[in-house]
Amino acid sequence: MKTIIFRLKPGTDLKESLEQVITQHGIKAGYIVTCVGGLEKATVRMAGAKPEAQDIRSYEGDFEIVSLVGTLSVNGVHLHMSFSDNEGIVRGGHLKEGTVVHPTAEIVIGIEETTEFTRELDDDTGFPELVVNQN
Repeated sequence: MKTIIFRLKPGTDLKESLEQVITQHGIKAGYIVTCVGGLEKATVRMAGAKPEAQDIRSYEGDFEIVSLVGTLSVNGVHLHMSFSDNEGIVRGGHLKEGTVVHPTAEIVIGIEETTEFTRELDDDTGFPELVVNQN
């Protein structure tokens, strides 16, 4: 396993920044090892989504990233995030663009060098879903 470790600064979009790192490093099969940090805005898609009906919500305030998990590839990402407010109330969902880091996010990505993740449309879900290719 190879790792990439980096830090995001205030004002950066979490999902877009992850996608940039994936592209820069040509990651074909990666996953989030850990992420710790904070947000000033969190944008997530809620559970139960269908391609034609997606409940996307944005929350603004001071949040801690409680968890970030998912698969990463130049062929697409699938990320879920939990975040808590200053009362310790936790929310979460499918990470979307518009999630803004503040004050920082420290991220470790693990990479499987003999595997490639692709995404293919799944007729059952209506979404592009993970396909694992072992080299």
